[in-house]
Amino acid sequence: MPSDLFPFILFSAFVLDFFFKDPPNRFHPVVYMGYAVSILEKRFRKLFLPEGLQGVILAVLLIVGVWLLFYVLLRVCYEVGPIWGNTASVITLYFAFSAAGLKKAAADVRYALETGDIGKGRKMVQRIVGRQTEQLDKSGIAGAAVESVAENFVDGFLSPLFFAALGGPALAMAYKMVNTLDSMIGYRNDTYIRFGKAAARIDDAANFIPARISVVVIALASTLLSGAKAGLRSVQTAVTQGRLQKSPNAGYPEAAFAGALEIRLAGPAEYHGILVEKPYIGVDFPPPGPGDVKRACDLMMLSSFVSALFFSFFVLFV
Repeated sequence: MPSDLFPFILFSAFVLDFFFKDPPNRFHPVVYMGYAVSILEKRFRKLFLPEGLQGVILAVLLIVGVWLLFYVLLRVCYEVGPIWGNTASVITLYFAFSAAGLKKAAADVRYALETGDIGKGRKMVQRIVGRQTEQLDKSGIAGAAVESVAENFVDGFLSPLFFAALGGPALAMAYKMVNTLDSMIGYRNDTYIRFGKAAARIDDAANFIPARISVVVIALASTLLSGAKAGLRSVQTAVTQGRLQKSPNAGYPEAAFAGALEIRLAGPAEYHGILVEKPYIGVDFPPPGPGDVKRACDLMMLSSFVSALFFSFFVLFV
């Protein structure tokens, strides 16, 4: 992909995501990535190999396979003509981005809370978090939604953007395969502790740099939204509390959001029937409410725009 066209391709994909959100499942490549993981997991588990090695081979095969598939498809489109290649690149990046879809899902949670329907709020937030939500109160639901918005700003926009800047849309889609593998088999339970270890570690490595870049981007966006004090508070909270979570990456954007919005996030949460003791982030701030979900979405969308601008200039001038 010619670097001088990257800003055009990037912002066209950003606009498509903003206005059309996620395409229907039958057209979304990530859905088919999920199908591939489900099908191949069963087959690879039958191999006469150690369980961990089965998972390594599966992860490498799928990640490299997705990159190769999209690289070849885009190369063919560019061979047909620049217009075809550029259009295919825009559509591929549109598939890789999911900021607006996340905003819509979080807005559904906020609406349920604002109308007093706690039961619906729990169901809505269950769609975007991995924890159990049956016992969450109003504040807990709002906090879970904000945490998901913060963490998925990296997974759903900044990381694919980062890899697109490094290696084009094909590498962005390879990242989506990394993220899909982690979300499906990267668990620390009896079923996946060995088989999914490679997927989890690859995801950790892929998000390591974007998660830390997110602190700067979120701080800048919060400065534009709420002033310099909010930006400084965002950075301070991320630096001092971002490393407190077990995840090597998720804590940084969550802490940056907590500081920017002046709300308390994280804390103990139940996963698969097991209570996990996690420290609070933004411990000196009050718990979140429904209005903070909207503020988090505004911050996430502006952060997406800021990061798109940054990487456009990065590709053009570096």
